[in-house]
Amino acid sequence: MAFQNLNLIEPILKALAKEGYTTPTPIQQQAIPLALNGHDVLGCAQTGTGKTAAFSIPIIQLLALQKQRKPGIKALILTPTRELAIQIEESIAAYGTFANIRHTVIFGGVSQLHQTNALKRGVDILVATPGRLLDLINQRFVDLRQLEFFVLDEADRMLDMGFIHDVKKIIALLPQKRQTMFFSATMPPEIQKLADTLLKNPKMVEVTPPSSTVDKIEQKLYYTNKNDKPKLLLYLLDKENIDTALVFTRTKHGADRVVKALLKEGIKAAAIHGNKSQNARQNALSGFKAGKLRVLVATDIAARGIDIDELANVFNYDLPNIPETYVHRIGRTGRAGNSGIAISFCDGETLKELKEIQKLIGKTIPVTEKHPFPMSGGAIEKSEAPKSRNNNQNRRFQRR
Repeated sequence: MAFQNLNLIEPILKALAKEGYTTPTPIQQQAIPLALNGHDVLGCAQTGTGKTAAFSIPIIQLLALQKQRKPGIKALILTPTRELAIQIEESIAAYGTFANIRHTVIFGGVSQLHQTNALKRGVDILVATPGRLLDLINQRFVDLRQLEFFVLDEADRMLDMGFIHDVKKIIALLPQKRQTMFFSATMPPEIQKLADTLLKNPKMVEVTPPSSTVDKIEQKLYYTNKNDKPKLLLYLLDKENIDTALVFTRTKHGADRVVKALLKEGIKAAAIHGNKSQNARQNALSGFKAGKLRVLVATDIAARGIDIDELANVFNYDLPNIPETYVHRIGRTGRAGNSGIAISFCDGETLKELKEIQKLIGKTIPVTEKHPFPMSGGAIEKSEAPKSRNNNQNRRFQRR
């Protein structure tokens, strides 16, 4: 199927062609026609499957077709992180290049002056993070009374990052009559409950089972000691001839320590986490995308905003304590139909986390046993592939 088969208007087709996009992904094939027909959409798909285009293209088209567009914000896209908000707004700019749609993005951590000036000039589509949006609503810079479209993106990440109460405050301010699209890579019970209250007779779009991992991502597991992880990372970067890698740590200080160890060995690296200024985070991300940095070290707060189609290698330097986060992390590779490798380190303190991750994804991550820095105390016994806890979720989706 081509984008031409989705009944898209010429300005959008022209913009997609300019970007080099010809074939929609499965979630785009399913969600775009439903959204264009005015349905609420509940989308559950792993990261890297093209969700941004699945909700932004229909909104751009529906707004472009309005003959007399009244002043005021018509569409709100709510997302958890600054990086992801910026990325979504860039995508809207690309898809709407020839559609005469005004858009802007607002997020915290920077001066609000540029953002409030853009709002004063008039905006059709607003991309926002919860905290800054509530702040500007309270200052009366944002008025949502004219809203027609609402998108809640990465809903599960909102829950993980503690934004769910802010999200509920924002939802309470929205007009009852609106079209809503709700997208999430995983669907834990609290998110499912929120979706049930937010959506009206939604059409379900489920491209892959919740919390599944992309088939083209090769997953590898290394058992090692906590103190040996820096040496194992350096060893693998050299042995596997890895040109670029995204490395995830659990803490901000841990990210800085990894960068320090890499720089000491002459490897160009930078960290991206909550203690960094917005400019520093954007410079690090831009430098990584441009190939100026070999390694980008990130905490999970930045994970959803890193979208690099040809990123081949992701490291879980520290296993996450929330198993769904593993899916989001490794979903930074294997994007846009490309293959990828996800390497995870497990030390004696994270055996429980490993067990929960394997339970979630319904498979045992293959272990690489021969390497210079094995875990002390003998080999880890291999376990059978765990039974996925997604089975009950899948049955619930089938009933919808």
